[in-house]
Amino acid sequence: MLTASHYHNHTHGTPADRISLSYESRFLRRRVLTTDGGLEFLLDLEQTTSLDHGGAIKLEDGREIEVVAAPEPLLEITGDNLVRLAWHIGNRHTPCQVEATRLLIQPDHVIRDMLGKLGAMVTERVEPFTPEGGAYGHGRTHSHAH
Repeated sequence: MLTASHYHNHTHGTPADRISLSYESRFLRRRVLTTDGGLEFLLDLEQTTSLDHGGAIKLEDGREIEVVAAPEPLLEITGDNLVRLAWHIGNRHTPCQVEATRLLIQPDHVIRDMLGKLGAMVTERVEPFTPEGGAYGHGRTHSHAH
């Protein structure tokens, strides 16, 4: 079985294949993965790593596999005061994709209820999830459930 032990946050040229993974599935260290084209390989990184959309896994033979954020169930949050809503989401350490006119989070009935009480419009969506990184622009934000 092919092995990959290197990851880069961008591709170098045209990738050989791609692998579509959910947000949770993009946080790993060692696992057998299958690309969208059917290639199976062992990912064996030195440490647990957050694989970002657009990143590249380098196989032992030099080929690169592009990491793609897969569509997944999400909650879209809109409202008159998006900054206030974002503050409440962040205060609960919930991963959040911040855009100019909306916020996206993973489904959570407690946070959905809270946002409704704050006047937000919450709509279910299925699309790729690429939330903001940690406080310094990289890494992951974890909920209190970890």
